[in-house]
Amino acid sequence: MIPNINYLMISITFNLYLTPVIQNGIALAIAIGLQNIPEGMDVSLPLVALGYNPKKAVIIATLTGLVEPVGALFGLVAVSLFQPILPVAMGFAAGAMLFVISEEIIPETQAKCKARYATFAVIAGFIVMMLLDNMMK
Repeated sequence: MIPNINYLMISITFNLYLTPVIQNGIALAIAIGLQNIPEGMDVSLPLVALGYNPKKAVIIATLTGLVEPVGALFGLVAVSLFQPILPVAMGFAAGAMLFVISEEIIPETQAKCKARYATFAVIAGFIVMMLLDNMMK
């Protein structure tokens, strides 16, 4: 259920950025594509650990992403119908994502022995997002 909500928020954001300037949409599409790589690994690596063939695990992970276009269409309709409340909804979504990161992900990475790698990954992700943000200007 949570990944489906994620796809909906991505599609709403993509449609908002795509409308005024095509370059904003392109930079956002690159960011979404980069984010989808670890999401696919979240699905496929546990399947491989359970004994699935790696090719079959990749196919299953790809199939789980097929819901994204449906979410994009739903997001497009939602943007056009509910545009006045969109800033509040986007603020709520951003707050929810920050809460999950600060409550679950950061403490978990710091509790493991690879805390330094996790910290460098967060910094690298921040740098990539800053570069993409500057591309949109």
